[in-house]
Amino acid sequence: MNRVLLGVRGVEKPEQTEKILAALRKVAGVSSVSSQTPGEVEIEYDENELTVMDLIRAVHQHGFLAGML
Repeated sequence: MNRVLLGVRGVEKPEQTEKILAALRKVAGVSSVSSQTPGEVEIEYDENELTVMDLIRAVHQHGFLAGML
């Protein structure tokens, strides 16, 4: 398992964070997702199934820009 911390632009409300977390939880290969700070998401994932770009794309599909921190 790998972990990555993504920064997400445009997150201003708790509902937006929940939307992103819910979307990432549905991605096959993601084992855990959490956010301690608005605009930051920590993801634990199986590197044999996913890349960081796959995770960034999943966030982008919900209208937010993301990148590694």
